[in-house]
Amino acid sequence: MTAIQRLPDLLISQIAAGEVVDRPASALKELLENALDAGSSTIQIQLEEGGVKLIRVSDDGAGIARDELALALTRHATSKIGSLEDLERVGTLGFRGEALASVAGVARVTLTSRRRTAIDDHGERGKHGDGSAAAHAWRLSAEPGAAPEPAALLAGTVVEMRDLYYNTPARRKFLKSDATEFAHCAEAVKRIALAHPEVAFTLSHNGRVSLHLKKSDARGRVGAILGDDFLAESRPLDVRAGALRVTGFCALPAYSRARNDAQYCYVNGRFVRDKLLLHALREAYQDQLHGSRYPAYCVFLTIDPATVDVNVHPQKTEVRFRDARAVHQFVFHAVQRLLGSPLATTASAAAQPAPWTEQSRWPQGPTDPSAPASGESSYGARLPYQGSLHVGEPRPPGTAGSANAYLAFVGTAQPPADSLPGTLADPPAPETGGPPLGYALAQLHGVYILAQNSQGLVVVDMHAAHERILYEKLKLALADQQVATQALLIPAVFSAAAVDVATAEEHADALQQLGFELAPLGPRQLAVRRVPALLQGADPASLARSLLGELREHGVSQLLTARRNEFLASMACHGAVRARRLLSIAEMNALLRQMEETERGDQCNHGRPTWTQLSMAELDRHFLRGR
Repeated sequence: MTAIQRLPDLLISQIAAGEVVDRPASALKELLENALDAGSSTIQIQLEEGGVKLIRVSDDGAGIARDELALALTRHATSKIGSLEDLERVGTLGFRGEALASVAGVARVTLTSRRRTAIDDHGERGKHGDGSAAAHAWRLSAEPGAAPEPAALLAGTVVEMRDLYYNTPARRKFLKSDATEFAHCAEAVKRIALAHPEVAFTLSHNGRVSLHLKKSDARGRVGAILGDDFLAESRPLDVRAGALRVTGFCALPAYSRARNDAQYCYVNGRFVRDKLLLHALREAYQDQLHGSRYPAYCVFLTIDPATVDVNVHPQKTEVRFRDARAVHQFVFHAVQRLLGSPLATTASAAAQPAPWTEQSRWPQGPTDPSAPASGESSYGARLPYQGSLHVGEPRPPGTAGSANAYLAFVGTAQPPADSLPGTLADPPAPETGGPPLGYALAQLHGVYILAQNSQGLVVVDMHAAHERILYEKLKLALADQQVATQALLIPAVFSAAAVDVATAEEHADALQQLGFELAPLGPRQLAVRRVPALLQGADPASLARSLLGELREHGVSQLLTARRNEFLASMACHGAVRARRLLSIAEMNALLRQMEETERGDQCNHGRPTWTQLSMAELDRHFLRGR
C-alpha cells in the first residue's frame, strides 16, 4: 500500500459523479431539479444520442449572477442550505451543491445565465448609467482557468452538457444503446413533470420533439403522462390527518399491470422509491390484485420536512421517516378506504367534489321535491327487493319467471297496462339517479346478469360478484368472532382419509370457531353437521375437504392469522352462486343491491372485475346510430 495522500479535486469530482451520475438520465434529473428550484415556469430539454452527446436544459428561472457562475461549478456550493437547521427542514429538490461539479467532472459543461432581478432592474439602472453589467447574460465553461464572457440570453439559465464520460471511457462502455438511454431520460422528465403541473416541459431528441407538456392542473398532467385510460380507471385520493396529507390517483385493481412501470410515489414533491411507502400501497391493494399483477397509482405525500430525512441516498430516491409506522398506516388506510368504498358511497360522494376529486361516474338521485320518495320508482311501484340473496334451485327455461316474476316482484301497486314500456318482459327504465348498477333485465347463459341503469347497460359476472360479497361478510363475521352457523337437517357424510379424520378430531375447537362441525362416523368417514350460514348454499362435503386440506398444510395458527384472508376467499369461492344457476329477477336485483353496499365490490377475491358498463353512447357508436 502507498502512503496516505490527498486526492486531486478532479478525481474527487469523478468519484462523486459515480454516485450521482450513473447515466445521462441521472444528470438530467439533477439539472431539472435545479431549474425547478430556481422558480422556472417553462423548461426545455434538448438531447442528442440519448443524452450522451448532448444534454441542454433551458429554463426561465431566477438565473445565476456573474460572480457566482464559477462558484456554482465547485463542490459543496449551494444557495439552498446554510446551516444544519436548513438541512433538517430542506424543502428544495436539489440541495447538496454537488450536481454541477459532479457532472463537470465527467463531461464538458457550459453555464449561461442571466438573473431575472437584473432584467427587472436594468431599465432603472440605465437611467443612472450603471446598468451596463446587467444588459446581457454571462457564459462560463467548466474548463480550468475559464472566465465568464458575455452571452445572449433573454432570461434564466442554460446548462449544456456535452460528451458524457469523455475523460473516463471505461465508464462509457457500460452505457446502453441511445434508444435505451433516451427512454430513461424521458422517464426522468415524466417523473418530475407529474409533481409540477404548473411548469411547462418540452423534450426533444435529435432535433425532434417527443414530449410537450403544457401548464395544467394535477388531473390534466396525470392524464397527459399516464393517459386518459388511467384516469378513467382510477379514483381520486385526498386524505388529510394532521400534518400528513396524501393526494393523487389510484387505479382500480382491474387496471393492474404485468410490470410496476405505472407506480409514481412522491414525498414533498420528490419522486422516491421508498420501501415503506411501496409496501403500504401494495398492502392496500393486496385483497384485490390478481396473481402477480402490479397496481398503478400516482400518489403525493405531503409531510412536515422536519419529520423526514431526504439525505440518505446519493440520488435522493429513498427517504427516512421519523415515525415510519404512522406514515405507513396513514397511507395504507387512506388507499384501502378509497379502494374499498362501496359503489353506493362512491355515487353519493360525487355531490361534494374536492380539489383532488372528480364527479362520480354515477348520477345523483332526484332532487325535485315532487320526485318519488326513496323506495318508489317513477311508475309508483316499489323498487326491487333489497334483502339477502338466497339462490334457489335452478328453474328450467319457460317456467314461471321472466315478465310475470318481475311484475309480481316489484309490488302490487302496478301502473296501468298501457303505460308499461314495450312488453311485460321489459322492466321499467330506471329514472335518472337510480342505483349505480340499475335494475336486472335477464341472465345471459346463466353466467352474466344484464341490467340497465341511467347510463346504459351493466353486465355483471354473478359468480365473481357473489364471491366478493360472501368474502367481505366472512371477514367481518370472523373478526367479530360471531360466525353464524346453520345446522344441516341431514348431515353430509363423505369418505375421508384417516389423516383427515384425525385432523377433524384434533382441531374440533378451531373448526367450531370457523363455523363448522365435523364428526367422525368411522375410521374413514366424516359427517358435516353444521356450516357457516353464509355458505349454506355450497356443497358441505367440498367445503369440509378444502378446510381440512388447509389445516393440514398450514396449521390452525396460520389459518387464523397470516392465511386467514386466503382461506376465507377460498370458502367464499365454494359458497358463491355457480354458473348455469338460473336466478329470478328478485335474486338478481338483490345481488346488485348487495354489490353496491359491499366494500371492494368492483373486483372478486382474485382481482378480476365483477361488472362492466356499456354506455348508450358506446352502443350507439357500435350500431352506427345517428349517422
